[in-house]
Formats: sequence, C-alpha cells, structure tokens
Amino acid sequence: MEKALRYLLLAGAIYFVAMSLAHFFSWKLPVLFVYWDTPYFAYQDKIISFAVLTYVALFYTAFRHRVAIPGALFAITATAVGLAFVNVSAALGMTLHEGAFSSTDWEMSWRAVSPEAEAGLSRGPYWAQTAMIAAYAITLNVLYFLSPNFSSAD
Repeated sequence: MEKALRYLLLAGAIYFVAMSLAHFFSWKLPVLFVYWDTPYFAYQDKIISFAVLTYVALFYTAFRHRVAIPGALFAITATAVGLAFVNVSAALGMTLHEGAFSSTDWEMSWRAVSPEAEAGLSRGPYWAQTAMIAAYAITLNVLYFLSPNFSSAD
C-alpha cells in the first residue's frame, strides 16, 4: 500500500505539471481544464498555471517525504470540495448562460442554481472531472490511513 500511495502522489505531481502547462499555453483540454468551455481571460490562465506549480511541489515533496503527505491530502480534498461548490454555484450558471459575469454577481450567487435557470444546460462534464479528482483524493486518503506506516503522529 505504501508503494501505491507514493506512486499515486508522483502521478499527481506529473498530472499537475501537465495542468500547469495547459493553463500557461491556454490549451483548453478537458481533464487538464475542469471548466474548459467557459469564457476566460488569458491572464487568468497564466495565474492558475503558476498557482498549480504549488501542487506540483507539494505532491512531489509528499512522494519523497512522508511527512508532507497530510498536506497533499488536505489540498486535494479541499480542491474536490471547492470544485463541487463551484459546480452548484449560480455564478457558473450565469457564465454558461451569458458568457460573462461581474465580481458582484459571483459574490451574490453562492447558492444552488434552480433547474429552471439551467434549462438545456448540463454540468455533467464538470461533475465528471470533479468526481475524478474526488476519487483520486479518496484513494490517496484510504491508502494513507491504511498504510502500515500510518500513526496518529504522522
């Protein structure tokens, strides 16, 4: 289990390198971009690409040093939860319907979107990618807590 956990952490670091490159070069590809078909500004992708590098460092460090694993587990679990909140937000619905939104729309719309407001639109692809990230997070957590090297002191 320990070896599987370590290699999954390394796989995560590699995945995040690919995600960082995709965002830097604006390669709007599903899996590397959760919201690949939404409007965006190119500078936002550059910022995301640099921020994703912190995931690369964290997951590679966790692969090399067991003491960093809890931080990586927290980060990927929080990411899955955060994506779920975005997926149910009215702000995403406004973006899909209107192609843009203001910061005040985003601040005021952290509530689930009614089915009537989403007529004809599917968030299925976003949920599928969120589910993949959540499954990865769950797998890492299970392997870590079932690891023979796990102790509450970790």
